[in-house]
Amino acid sequence: MPFTLATWNINSVRLRMPLVERLLAERAPDVLCLQETKCPDDLFPFDAFRGLGYQHIAIFGQKGYHGVATVSRRPLEVVEKRRFCGIEDSRHLSVRVSAGGRSILLHNFYVPAGGDEPDPEINWKFRHKLDFVAEMNAVRAEQDDFSSSILVGDLNIAPLEHDVWSHKQLLKIVSHTPVETESFEAMRKAGEWVDLMRLNVPYEQKLYTWWSYRAQDWQASDRGRRLDHVWSSANLVPPFAGYEILREARGWERPSDHVPVIARFDLD
Repeated sequence: MPFTLATWNINSVRLRMPLVERLLAERAPDVLCLQETKCPDDLFPFDAFRGLGYQHIAIFGQKGYHGVATVSRRPLEVVEKRRFCGIEDSRHLSVRVSAGGRSILLHNFYVPAGGDEPDPEINWKFRHKLDFVAEMNAVRAEQDDFSSSILVGDLNIAPLEHDVWSHKQLLKIVSHTPVETESFEAMRKAGEWVDLMRLNVPYEQKLYTWWSYRAQDWQASDRGRRLDHVWSSANLVPPFAGYEILREARGWERPSDHVPVIARFDLD
């Protein structure tokens, strides 16, 4: 069986625990990384995860806002819970997990959304987002003969032209502005990360992981964006066996506006 890893902005883990349980029961990834858990650590639903076989749980929560969690069937070693930009937000968690005889450093990120106005001079949320991405330049894809790195999460930027429903119409919309996409790609390249979701996908193919709640019929309009990402160190490209965007989850009862992405690696 391959090593499988899922990432999902759940938009409140307690509110949407039935959806998480469905994902784990139906797809059973080895590791699940959640973002925007909106849950302080003492109220995290540990028992529900353990009841489904996910005994190993690392969390970095925050009441009502943000928050990340990584749950696993395999043992986890917490490496870091890092606060970025000197702000007391819970947006990053890194752990180590073993697969295929190697140690994998796994980063789980929830990048700030940035508000509505793409001007850092008048919108502090956008300034925070740009500063956060700049600080991520220091997060490198560490690798050697016995170790690898993976970075996943809601990175809140759709970097490429076909990562949004309309490149032209979204150039002035937060998540796809040139200042964001250029700094994002520069950061990814600086860390020597490989964008696995675009690895074997034609550039012209549309890829979305998020559909707005504002759409009256999200499926008919299909105005999506690829805000959720799976990256790895170069030495995980050979065993990378593909991924699935679980689009149908956007139509589940009381859904998140993001859907899970499940990546597979040919690692025992």
